[in-house]
Amino acid sequence: MTRSIMIQGAGSNVGKSMLVAGLARAFVNRGLSVAPFKPQNMSNNAAVTEDGGEIGRAQALQALAARRAPHTDMNPVLLKPETDTGAQVIVQGKRFATLRARDYAKAKPQLLAPALDSFRRLCAGVDLVLIEGAGSPAEINLRAGDIANMGFAEAAGVPVVLIGDIDRGGVIAQVVGTQYILPPEDAARIKAYAINKFRGDVSLFDEGLVEITKRTGWPSLGVLPWFADAWRLPAEDVMDIRSTRGGAFKLVVPRLNRIANFDDLDPLSSEPNVSVEIIEAGTPLPGDADLVLIPGSKSTIADLAHFRAQGWDIDLTAHIRRGGHVLGICGGYQMLGHEINDPDGIEGTPGSVPGLGHLDVVTVMKPEKRLALTEAVYLPTGDAVSGYEIHLGETTGPDCARAWLGVGPLDEGAASPSGRVRGCYLHGLFASDKFRAAFLKDFGVQTGLDYSDSVDQTLDNLARHVETHLDLDMLLSLAEEPAP
Repeated sequence: MTRSIMIQGAGSNVGKSMLVAGLARAFVNRGLSVAPFKPQNMSNNAAVTEDGGEIGRAQALQALAARRAPHTDMNPVLLKPETDTGAQVIVQGKRFATLRARDYAKAKPQLLAPALDSFRRLCAGVDLVLIEGAGSPAEINLRAGDIANMGFAEAAGVPVVLIGDIDRGGVIAQVVGTQYILPPEDAARIKAYAINKFRGDVSLFDEGLVEITKRTGWPSLGVLPWFADAWRLPAEDVMDIRSTRGGAFKLVVPRLNRIANFDDLDPLSSEPNVSVEIIEAGTPLPGDADLVLIPGSKSTIADLAHFRAQGWDIDLTAHIRRGGHVLGICGGYQMLGHEINDPDGIEGTPGSVPGLGHLDVVTVMKPEKRLALTEAVYLPTGDAVSGYEIHLGETTGPDCARAWLGVGPLDEGAASPSGRVRGCYLHGLFASDKFRAAFLKDFGVQTGLDYSDSVDQTLDNLARHVETHLDLDMLLSLAEEPAP
């Protein structure tokens, strides 16, 4: 019999994704077969799955925690924001439509069926499905047609655990207030609560737990202290990426408005001899950077305009003139060329815009999205590189003759005549230890990091952390067989 339980938050960014990852690894270590599931996610940091689709990066991490291959059924609805009011809607791994927020609200009811289909397929053959909500059920203005929180819990017939975030303050009001504002039938679905991100002596919140339980009637699963190694795990939310202080080698990353697939930064941030500095809008690119990495973007042309508006184009030219190095990945690669052509208006008004001009290439946007898990070779050394492609557009030009990656019989990427400016479409390449070591060695940086082992060890540490501080026996006893 498959059982399931849903982890919802008393607010956004309360740590649901990491908690589900920790629970998944903890229950797998107990001998259960576990699958993660999130009916609706919003993120531009996507993962490509073996079945040829895309899901939120958090669900890919949760799959790793559960020792399972990521699958599109783990996140059947993915929203990828393109503007402040609209997003590309991915359903079961494939593009469904690009919708404004108001139009998406109207479309939600028809997305419940594929979400339930994916959920039921996941339930087949596993002991436990851990469901992650999105945002908060307290957003009762979004309850009609909801597929992310209580609407899905009701349709699937699953119980709910509510998570509060004490780090942001007011956690008693978060939890008690959620019960107060929910319709009674939704509040009745919540079977327990837990408090996350506590810093200091956990016993100091004992009276807080008493008050919450007295006012809600819900039992407490416990208080989870702050997990100090969280930064070692791939981040999904752009708000979670941060600068990391390491060694003398300084890597600088301009934070684009629609930054996408920034998991390229995670292995570099873990390197003890590398300092990664995230540059916010309105701040110049530092003059002492060794490497400027321009990351991927969900809206390349708009982010190119944003890049120029900060004066970063001037800073980048000065950086190159001083002998600095530049790497553009995916959208960043497209920006480095002479021109981006969008004849079909895929990113807005049809037309062309000038690029930054540091690579002699031109990009043409095309409606077909390239989605693939990709095995490549780093041509200078012959080292194997594993990554993924997720992009619109094709890039060609003379600098492609200096490709530095090989994908089967094809060359990938481009480089300037000096070799100090490079670009490619391959995301995730820095997770390949031999490639990363060879790449950094060119800058005199030594590394011995096994990145995949580091992530796996951190997941085991997270599982022990969760086992130590939360009542997992109670949580498992609350899980129920979903509705047929």
